[in-house]
Amino acid sequence: MDLVFPAQKQTTVAVDGTNAEFPVHRIYCVGRNYVEHAKEMGWTGREAPFFFMKPADAAMSVPAGTIGEMPYPPMTKNLHHEIELVVAIGKDGKDITVEEAPKYVWGYAVGLDMTRRDLQAEAKDQGRPWCTAKGFDFSAPIGPIHPVSATQWIAHGAIGLNVNGKARQNSDVNKLIWNVAEVISCLSHLYTLKAGDLIFTGTPEGVAAVVPGDLLEGEIEGLGELKVKLI
Repeated sequence: MDLVFPAQKQTTVAVDGTNAEFPVHRIYCVGRNYVEHAKEMGWTGREAPFFFMKPADAAMSVPAGTIGEMPYPPMTKNLHHEIELVVAIGKDGKDITVEEAPKYVWGYAVGLDMTRRDLQAEAKDQGRPWCTAKGFDFSAPIGPIHPVSATQWIAHGAIGLNVNGKARQNSDVNKLIWNVAEVISCLSHLYTLKAGDLIFTGTPEGVAAVVPGDLLEGEIEGLGELKVKLI
């Protein structure tokens, strides 16, 4: 096969404790999946899960022990942080049951769903997609993926984010409205999940604006830290 120009480099994410890289296929995100965050965004109750996507190359891999540098995106004056548990899918599947879902998890990571909140608000007001608010360059910083063989199934654990050393978000993964297995099952009825997919499972309350120069330090129990500096 002749390509008219060289193919773009495969986006990958570091794997914890190894030189291996996890190839990214797609990035799915779950909206409003913690009760208190749903409330702060004006919603209540256990509504049916909904999803949006980011381009695969929005993933910004931050190896362990390093500080990733994320350029402050253009066309926004209100960039928000959203700390999230990320699930890495290890094999293809569709119409997956909740009971079968754990078999499809390759590993977990700490991620940030960075959001142009002002553009998101405009899109909501006009009934338009969130693509420009959620899917911009570098909008998905992510720490090393920890294989499930090392972490086992994650159903609980502290999740939090500090900005310049001050706590912004603080919760527990067990407060997910739709847990990891339910998210995988729901998503697999909408799309055929593929090895290499990443699922950002939602953020707890405390989202707020950040500016150039801020240092974001996210952590999930058992998965280490993710450090990102806005430049």
